Amino acid sequence: MTGGTTTDERKGTGRLAAVAQWWRRAFSYNGDERDTLLVIGKSALAAGLAWLTAHDVLDARSPAFAPFSAVLIMQVTVYRSVVQSLRYVGAVVAGVLVQAGLGFLAGPDLLTFVLVALIALTIGRWHVLGAQGPQVATAAFFAFATYTSSSGDSQRLRALGEIVLLVLIGCAIGTAVNVLVSPPLRYRSAEYGIHSLARTLHDLLAEMSPVLAEGVPDQDTTGGWRIRAARTGEMIAQARAGLVASKESLQLNPRRLPRRYRGHPGFQGYESVLGALERTLYQVAAVTRGLDRSRDEDEARRPFLRRYAAFLESAAAVAEVLTTLDETTLLAQAKRLERLTGEAEARRDEVVEETRRLSLPLADPSAPYGILVTEATRLQEEFRYTCQVLLDVAQNADGAPGASRR
Repeated sequence: MTGGTTTDERKGTGRLAAVAQWWRRAFSYNGDERDTLLVIGKSALAAGLAWLTAHDVLDARSPAFAPFSAVLIMQVTVYRSVVQSLRYVGAVVAGVLVQAGLGFLAGPDLLTFVLVALIALTIGRWHVLGAQGPQVATAAFFAFATYTSSSGDSQRLRALGEIVLLVLIGCAIGTAVNVLVSPPLRYRSAEYGIHSLARTLHDLLAEMSPVLAEGVPDQDTTGGWRIRAARTGEMIAQARAGLVASKESLQLNPRRLPRRYRGHPGFQGYESVLGALERTLYQVAAVTRGLDRSRDEDEARRPFLRRYAAFLESAAAVAEVLTTLDETTLLAQAKRLERLTGEAEARRDEVVEETRRLSLPLADPSAPYGILVTEATRLQEEFRYTCQVLLDVAQNADGAPGASRR
């Protein structure tokens, strides 16, 4: 009994610690936690203003449409809020028009409702409406209920028009709040994605190099490397999503206009670096497959692997710089990356020279040498490309009007 109580207490303490850590992150720096709090706070503000307008100012019959709309279109970027507002308004107008047309033609009976449902659900499949497609049927059903509870054509038209008006008010208030109250500017999302991929690359290379320096790794070791390298697909997708969110946060956002943001290096360079990291991870996966397929030890294997381990160690140093990529120190980091890339290139040349000295069979598919040398060359090319991209972006940003001197 005592042991069970202790376990429950530990679980409770762990949950409280996790909650406390979440709040510390939210108040300490920009991130997902702070974004969540901002969206909640702005949604509540927009809902309150929409209710005040619909209920107290307009004295609407169904004032809930306004705050519902305001909350529904509150998104993490201004651009998404505007796009979703347009789609939502279009969906609601389509649903109300379907109900109005059929209602006035056929009357509010069961057959009319079925026809309204069929047409509204069909329109909701239109790809232009995106995620707001189901709102066509929702609006049509609410409009049908409003239509049947009203008497007289003029009152019914007024009630249906009120629905559209309240949705427009809610969307306008929600979008205005998102634009005017701390509009999200997610420059860092692109960097976070690069940090995550670079950390994965660095950790794998840093683990492989000392093992290869000691000789031929066993099957469990190479198999573990191969599995880790193959599990990066989800991380790549998350990094891509972060880059898309970063780009969207600039569109229609008034915060990008102040002078202090004009020197930002932009996302073209980050997108190129992300693509290079993606290709690099695929190449490292090819290296792990080559090592996993051929573990036979021969006279030349150990000296070759020692040279290859030195190359991977230098490659890990390059990846380590990318784990701390920061727009505010981009030029200094790019220059450091250039130096480390040169060192990695020298280590790669030593690998190639070792294959010549030992007369290794690079064309033999049963031996790993050809694959490993080829992937080393490709890795080096990607590092050189990444270095040049960051140098160009950093130098352009450093010389842009309004850019802060780093």
